[in-house]
Amino acid sequence: MSDAKFSGISSVALDAKGRMALPKRCREDLQSRCDGKVVTTISAGGERCLLLYPWPDWDRLAGQLRQMSNLRPEVRRLHRVLIGHAVDGQLDASGRLLLPLPLREYAGLDRKVMVLGVLGRFELWSEANLEEERAAFVGKDLAAEVAELEGANGLSI
Repeated sequence: MSDAKFSGISSVALDAKGRMALPKRCREDLQSRCDGKVVTTISAGGERCLLLYPWPDWDRLAGQLRQMSNLRPEVRRLHRVLIGHAVDGQLDASGRLLLPLPLREYAGLDRKVMVLGVLGRFELWSEANLEEERAAFVGKDLAAEVAELEGANGLSI
């Protein structure tokens, strides 16, 4: 389990070459945890966003995925999504990260990228996709879902 505790939301610009400069607080965390070495992939949950993992957390996750039986079709699909789309990256001296075109296209990233810190990873969203996801989430009756999570995980929200 990661000891990283990323949180918060920021808006950053994507330049013409497909590079984004992470917010300073994110850069500092990534530099201290993994010398700026990261992995970017697409979300396995079907959301149109990218996931950005510090290298140690990605390595741990990839190890867990390797332990899953490749005989099961759902495991092969999970491998295809997470590992098949994974791209190694390195923050440059200015704290920028190049996002490959196929990943940018998948997530609909154009000029503005919304960066969400979510515990041990970052989610990279287009503004439109995040607004759509947020509207769908807020529009749900969450009371039953929260109660189930609280009961199953001992949470108190």
